[in-house]
Amino acid sequence: MFRQKTGRKRLRLVVVPIVALALVAVMSSEAPARRSPFEPLSIFARALAYVEVSYVEPIDQEALVYGAIRGLADSLDPHSVFLDPNEYQVLRSDAEGRFAGVGVEVSMRDGWLTVLSVFDGGPAARAGLRPGDRFLSIDGEDARDVRMYEAVRRIRGEPGTPVTVSIRREGQEKALERTLTRAFIEVDPIEMQVLEDGVVYVRIKAFQDDTTRQLSDALDEAVVRLRKQGGVRGLLLDLRDNGGGLLHEAVGVADEFLSSGVIVSTRGRGGEMISQYSARRAGTRPQWPLVVLINENTASASEIVAGALRDQRRAVLVGVRSFGKGSVQNVFELPGGSALKLTTYRYFAPSGSSIQAEGISPDLVAEQPRRPDEPEPVREEELEGHLRAQPAGVRGKRKRVVRSQPAPRSAGPSPKIFADDPQGQRAYAALKERMGR
Repeated sequence: MFRQKTGRKRLRLVVVPIVALALVAVMSSEAPARRSPFEPLSIFARALAYVEVSYVEPIDQEALVYGAIRGLADSLDPHSVFLDPNEYQVLRSDAEGRFAGVGVEVSMRDGWLTVLSVFDGGPAARAGLRPGDRFLSIDGEDARDVRMYEAVRRIRGEPGTPVTVSIRREGQEKALERTLTRAFIEVDPIEMQVLEDGVVYVRIKAFQDDTTRQLSDALDEAVVRLRKQGGVRGLLLDLRDNGGGLLHEAVGVADEFLSSGVIVSTRGRGGEMISQYSARRAGTRPQWPLVVLINENTASASEIVAGALRDQRRAVLVGVRSFGKGSVQNVFELPGGSALKLTTYRYFAPSGSSIQAEGISPDLVAEQPRRPDEPEPVREEELEGHLRAQPAGVRGKRKRVVRSQPAPRSAGPSPKIFADDPQGQRAYAALKERMGR
């Protein structure tokens, strides 16, 4: 994420150097000396001078500095990264929800560029790519152990141009070769369907610019369509496989259903409160029965929404424990069009519990069967260098214990949309039970 808002205004960050105490000699009678935090820069400057003067080949100073900053970011957590100008443009395009590519969402897993989801109607979907597929090569270049943004740069390109990929799929001995034609990919963040008995199904695919407004428009449309049928009687909100996005959009979505109370708070070093986002009464939707679907790929902004609706007792969560990305990244633009995406805070749910490496636990556990060739999910706590969870309730509230609810009674046949979706069937049954109370 690269936007941060307090209330409805953007937060400006001020970086304050922290002065560390030097070690004090036991027998010294002098006052302890203070070590400047900028002292290590002299080491870097000297190393840079040696490389520029003595290296056997001419030096590209920009590439050298970019590499140094990249190494600095790589020594931090997995979500802190340096972005050169091209990589930064990719990030901005993602936030806007429109880019040229093949229509897949990818992640690095055990060094492999792995497909997380495939966008309906895109080149990858037409070529038969599936979640769990691993890229062996992209246009003949090895795709193993490449940086994420480098891999994305290779896959993306001008619409109408081809890209040839080699795919490894579990359960198949031979690699799959596919040539895909790049196209503009429009990511519509909201999918809405009106089901039977006044139930509205809404899937939020990403928290990008305008997600809250599109959600509001979809709910308004559902209200109009059901007006002559007794109105909206229940809402099923699907956050599965939603990898997150913009913080202010997550706050806006939660605010649609909450009239008061904390949505999320952020804390910095040592648990210091940085900001707290609360719901506003204006524009709050009616108290429709609400069930939220989550899974192991529900991450970041979507975990904020799920945690807020659970802790404020507004919704029942169905599924499995979420991914556990409870950290905030801010983007600091650098000269020349590059940027540093840096982890600056941790998220905390309204109860005071940490989302980082903990995730959000459902009220009603519902597993989803996996295909034999589908790899096991990877969560935040399994990523190398991940931030640890801060103890629940640091300078905040005590963690609320969420107890699993009993399985709902049968609600009869589920809608066709959940024909091959046991989690969806379980959530629908839970919603129907809440509607009947």
